Amino acid sequence: MHIHLDALGGVAGDMFAAALLDAFPEHRAGVSASVRAVDARIACAVSAHNDGILSGARFTVSAPGAEPGPAPHRHAHTGQHDHPHAHGHDHGHDHGHDHAHDHGHRPWSEIRAALEAADLAPAVRAHALGIFGHLAAAEARVHGIAVDAVAFHEVGATDSIADIVAAAHLIAALEARSWSVSALPLGSGRVRTQHGPLPVPAPATTLLLAGFATLDDGIPGERVTPTGAAILRHLCGDDPGRGRPRGILGRTGIGFGTKVLPGLSNCLRALVLEDGAASRPGRRDLAVIAFEVDDQSGEDLATGLDRLRAEPGIVDVVQMPVIGKKGRMMARIQVLVRPESLEAAVAASFRETTTIGLRYHPVEGAVLARAARTVEHDGRSVRVKIVARPGGRTAKAEADDARDRAGHAARAALRREAERLALEQEQEER
Repeated sequence: MHIHLDALGGVAGDMFAAALLDAFPEHRAGVSASVRAVDARIACAVSAHNDGILSGARFTVSAPGAEPGPAPHRHAHTGQHDHPHAHGHDHGHDHGHDHAHDHGHRPWSEIRAALEAADLAPAVRAHALGIFGHLAAAEARVHGIAVDAVAFHEVGATDSIADIVAAAHLIAALEARSWSVSALPLGSGRVRTQHGPLPVPAPATTLLLAGFATLDDGIPGERVTPTGAAILRHLCGDDPGRGRPRGILGRTGIGFGTKVLPGLSNCLRALVLEDGAASRPGRRDLAVIAFEVDDQSGEDLATGLDRLRAEPGIVDVVQMPVIGKKGRMMARIQVLVRPESLEAAVAASFRETTTIGLRYHPVEGAVLARAARTVEHDGRSVRVKIVARPGGRTAKAEADDARDRAGHAARAALRREAERLALEQEQEER
């Protein structure tokens, strides 16, 4: 599956989440659960929206105390709700949390710690850290400060946490083999911040969008937000010019921003393209990367492999113990990757592990059709993968969603019931 983003009105975090949830409504409960896992105060909702031209969805975020009134950096004037507005507390004194909160800011280090501590699936956590990391790095460059000195305005931070975690959940759940985006409308004018006006596109946005195709449609205002740009950078990586490939058009979704544009729907459209290799149903081309590691701690290697698993185009990563030269115990790593992402996966393998050499070769694989859905049972959300097997459809619940249950029998019962509900729901929708 390839997902192409058509930036008619622009790109923002809430528009990205809304477009994908419009196309894949079965992931709404899972997105809400992931956002609550990071900050229980944050509530998000998806609602139908029609601007008189098109119909689609909106993704809204609320939290106690998060709406003190019009704030100069928010998108009441630019289009979306996720402009974080970073600020560097580089005044030669303590940068502790109390100082940040006294000034209405949340340090990036605090947000990163919350993401690392949250009860998120590893892939969701890795995607969220990756997106937020791009955003923090860009803001640090803009302000000329260290990344850990970056802080986000409290209201913008709440919006960005929800939008980025929602985006991370969807990216992980959909497991698209690749992403692309149309030429981006950059807009024009000024955006107001607490520290004065900034040009549009915002400085951090211009850094994040380096290499992306742009256009001028004559409509002013901020059209791509920093959070939207960070999501695009995370998805497209070192290949921002990747075009929309051939494929069979499947689902579509439209996500709206809040600003009204003159004569144009302020929306982002998601086009889901299925592989067009109809002559070889159930088969796919892959590549295998293999290497050994004997000088990286088990703790850091586990972190590195989790980050590898979150890389776009990587299908799976496994490790196994082997004995190398001089009787040394080491880990053999095998990475399964889609061919178009091989170069990026090789670079990521060198970046995330201590290996200095690896091997790779093309392979062919067979794959069963599958679908992911989230069901509610016993007061919790449980993700379930449904697979179409030759003998009938089977369901497998995500083990992580039952791990806080004490006892094997309780965990097994929760998973069985979630699997039964998922199969029943799918049968009812057919």
